[in-house]
Amino acid sequence: MKIKRIILFIITTVLMCACQSGNSQSTEVNKRMINMKNTKNTVVATLAGGCFWCVASDMKKLPGVVKVVSGYAGGTGKDPTYETYSDQGFIEAVQVYYDPQQVTYEIVLEYFLKHIDPTDAGGQFADRGPSYRSAIFYADDREKTIASQALQAIAGSGKFDKPVVTEIRKYTNFYPAEDYHQDYGEKNPLRYKYYRSGSGRERFLKEVWEKEQAASPSQGKPYSRPADIELRKKLTRLQYEVTQKSSTEPPFLNEYVNNKKEGIYVDVVSGEPLFSSLDKYDSGTGWPSFTKPIEPGNVVEKEDRSLPSPRTEVRSKHADSHLGHVFPDGPGPAGTRYCMNSASMRFIPKENLEREGYGKYLKLFQSGR
Repeated sequence: MKIKRIILFIITTVLMCACQSGNSQSTEVNKRMINMKNTKNTVVATLAGGCFWCVASDMKKLPGVVKVVSGYAGGTGKDPTYETYSDQGFIEAVQVYYDPQQVTYEIVLEYFLKHIDPTDAGGQFADRGPSYRSAIFYADDREKTIASQALQAIAGSGKFDKPVVTEIRKYTNFYPAEDYHQDYGEKNPLRYKYYRSGSGRERFLKEVWEKEQAASPSQGKPYSRPADIELRKKLTRLQYEVTQKSSTEPPFLNEYVNNKKEGIYVDVVSGEPLFSSLDKYDSGTGWPSFTKPIEPGNVVEKEDRSLPSPRTEVRSKHADSHLGHVFPDGPGPAGTRYCMNSASMRFIPKENLEREGYGKYLKLFQSGR
């Protein structure tokens, strides 16, 4: 806390203005403990990544996040304050309320881990000490498993030459911080900007993730499903019925069945990459067919019993769009035929890949694999 206060003192002096509500003794909040409860339309994720001003500000930018509360988690005793939370074993944390219809827990964690230093065991950036260490607080076994997978993925990303040390901890408690800590970046934009820059966080994130974020089709934001009202505006009636209601478009009379151009196919809802023209072939069925996905992690297979004979449905991971079905009668080495609906996909020609943020797939067409 001393580092943060020193930085804030310098900023205050430079700006020549008094810190409004800068004393927690002058601002009291209701210190009742917040339980890990999901509301009707939101799910709660509790995360710690150093200064909660910064974590809260970053997490609010993720599509599907409804609100973020800054506070103290994982300690002992009751009613921690900014002056006492460290001594009570709490760490600065946030509770992220998100709409599961728009964004998944997996995406929340992926986004979170790309806005902290998961290799720092001694704190985060200029904020040092146990009260600033990073952690994911899981509510149940499912979240624990997903958290473990997220850390494994970030460790295997090749971005770090040190071990990933972010903790996975059972959720026990969370207390909201004082009022002046809530929405700090919005209430005090200049002080927040100077603090974030001075702490080293902004420089670190740019050095590690800037190139990847620049290559993302959504300016660094993870793929997700927009709200239904937005989907109805964005999609045609057929696209909506297929992706959201699991309908099937007519064979042969669809956009991509005879498309022979080079490029990739992405989810029409989220933009997540699904298939490549290099794996497309004429199955004679009347729907675009592929031997395999371009990104297996973006494709989810589920049992479909809507017909007397069970089938395997294919859906996109992040947007949960219905794509089509997969059958064991394909020509490739795996013998699979991914029979897709054109209405579920958007085709991006190879000449547009760079412009639309999918530049990393250009090498597939330049080298012929």
